[in-house]
Amino acid sequence: MFRVPLLVALSLVIAFGGGIMFTLYALDATAGFGAIRLGAWEAFPSLHTAEADPYAKSHRARAGRLLYGTAEGLVFTALDDDSGGRLTAGCRYRISGQTPPARLWTLFTAGEDSEPLPPIEGRPSALNSWTVLRNADSSFDITVSQDAHAGNWLALPASGDFRLVLTLLDSPAAGNSGLIDLSMPKLEKIGCGHV
Repeated sequence: MFRVPLLVALSLVIAFGGGIMFTLYALDATAGFGAIRLGAWEAFPSLHTAEADPYAKSHRARAGRLLYGTAEGLVFTALDDDSGGRLTAGCRYRISGQTPPARLWTLFTAGEDSEPLPPIEGRPSALNSWTVLRNADSSFDITVSQDAHAGNWLALPASGDFRLVLTLLDSPAAGNSGLIDLSMPKLEKIGCGHV
């Protein structure tokens, strides 16, 4: 007598539970469609606009992040170096070159969830366009490693994978349809271990 209602209830629980699990997985797997990739750096130009796809809108609503206007800012993320190797705290990296034009840019190390890594006492975890030391041609070189280096240096945690987040604020690149023509800094591995 209760066999049919029990089977119907079980089917509904599986259908709704599975649907919710796959939706949460899809939101964690991507920030949306329309990504552009410039070397190691990846950005989603329409992520913060009204034209964003439904996954991007859900992703930013779930994360509760500050949204930039069309020409206010653009966030680039690097998970791999220029040769395609995963960024890991056991290695040293060099970021060199110049950023696209921007009134201000920030660069910080982040975890897998794109949240900034907790700062270690007395060690720099972020740089910006006002504090970076530049070469005579306005380019810069930043070392990203566990061990201290002279000049521009971002400290890494003791272990694990990380990502780099470069945000361009008040940049003409954020509202430009020619984003593919931008020149981003190089991100290269220069060694591993404490050598």
